[in-house]
Amino acid sequence: MNKKILIVDDQFGIRILLNEVLQKEGYNIFQAANGIQAQEIAKKHSPDLVLLDMKIPGMDGIEILKRIKKIEPDIRVIIMTAYGELDMIQEAKELGALAHFAKPFDISDIRQAVKQYIS
Repeated sequence: MNKKILIVDDQFGIRILLNEVLQKEGYNIFQAANGIQAQEIAKKHSPDLVLLDMKIPGMDGIEILKRIKKIEPDIRVIIMTAYGELDMIQEAKELGALAHFAKPFDISDIRQAVKQYIS
């Protein structure tokens, strides 16, 4: 069975880019534009990995991370941030995030991290 990835980002273009690149790698992709959608997908589909943007209107990435970890404690999470959000990165790692990427990121670096953490 294909590994499942949930992309959580309020920016449509980033979701589409990551979806396209990771689908070509053979992953089953789910997308969420906000925290509510992310929680619903996590409950229904139990993704193997989440690519999570930290700056999302309404419910920020830290809150989304906490709620997803409540649903699925072993879920693997890679966070994406704007440059310089060091406090948020540190808190996310304390909550179990495996890695972080600063935007704009190199898509090949994300592809490599996904391979590393999803196997």
